[in-house]
Amino acid sequence: MRAGFVVSKAVGNAVVRNRVQRRLRHLIRARLFRMPPGSLVVVRALPGAGTAGHEQLARDLDAALERLLGGVRQ
Repeated sequence: MRAGFVVSKAVGNAVVRNRVQRRLRHLIRARLFRMPPGSLVVVRALPGAGTAGHEQLARDLDAALERLLGGVRQ
């Protein structure tokens, strides 16, 4: 599986954008087992991601993956 991240300037300055991207990369790495082999995923951080805590990002990512995968078997 491959994952890409889109973190625009609306999220915050360069330090905040890099922090959000590092957190998302860490979170998606722990969820690779849920994805079908050969999957390509793009995660777009919304402006609120800059102020969201690690737990909130994890909940939002889990909800997004659940919507994406739906009934797909692992």
